[in-house]
Amino acid sequence: QVQLVESGGGLVQPGGSLRLSCAASGRSFSTYIMGWYRQAPGKERGRVASIDWTKRDIVYADSVKGRFTISRDRAQNMLSLQMNTLKPEDTANYYCNTIPARNKYWGQGTQVTVSS
Repeated sequence: QVQLVESGGGLVQPGGSLRLSCAASGRSFSTYIMGWYRQAPGKERGRVASIDWTKRDIVYADSVKGRFTISRDRAQNMLSLQMNTLKPEDTANYYCNTIPARNKYWGQGTQVTVSS
């Protein structure tokens, strides 16, 4: 069974940091463009960051540029998102998936809550 499992979320104060991880199993995603998405209550899910298999083509949403860093370990089939200087508007459930996203790969996500 192919799965993408997100972890690392939690409650953090504004200005704090979190590191999210995405573990892939069941197949290799090493040649896929991978990305992080997020969905806040009452809003559509949107892309946060993406990284290609060479790790040279990296794209961020304007709202997270300079604060978030996406990375991947192709050998370990892992995707990460380092989130710094977190803001309340970053509160959302975060998911990893391919780019473009494939419905069969959506997992439960990991909840990030930024609040004092």
